[in-house]
Amino acid sequence: MIFNPERKPWYGVRTRLNHERAAATILQAKGYEQYLPAYKVRRRWSDRIVETSLPLFPGYVFCRFDAHQRLPIVSTPGVVSILGFGSEPAAIPEEEIAAIETLLRSGIGAEPCPFLLEGQRIRVNRGALEGVEGILIKKKSNWRIAISITLLQRSVSVEVDHDWITAS
Repeated sequence: MIFNPERKPWYGVRTRLNHERAAATILQAKGYEQYLPAYKVRRRWSDRIVETSLPLFPGYVFCRFDAHQRLPIVSTPGVVSILGFGSEPAAIPEEEIAAIETLLRSGIGAEPCPFLLEGQRIRVNRGALEGVEGILIKKKSNWRIAISITLLQRSVSVEVDHDWITAS
């Protein structure tokens, strides 16, 4: 992606939960470029199955703006704050937003998942290993949990479904 100095950087805008669409619509009406990535999900109602669209990052909208003029952003109904360090907003790299856009355009099923880092301590919440804690490792493209016996200085690992684990 080519850097364009005239385009303002992307920032993460935290919204009240379930107010993402309203905040994005108002930001757009104010003239800001906003991005609310969404994914499709099928929900069963009492009489039928409905396909709906939900925010890929619940509680967040991305917006381009001048960091020195953020009052119109934070005064938008539904907006809680701008992500940053201390009182300074932190720009989101253009490549990260572009990657999300590319993923969603591809049509491959995308959905939110916990942010976990390799080497992080995790707990299995479902399945046959429910309640087991270990270290998250990656082998090729698969996630595994490593369980260790410290005294023996030996470990075993097994593949786990990413949906079944959380940070412990």
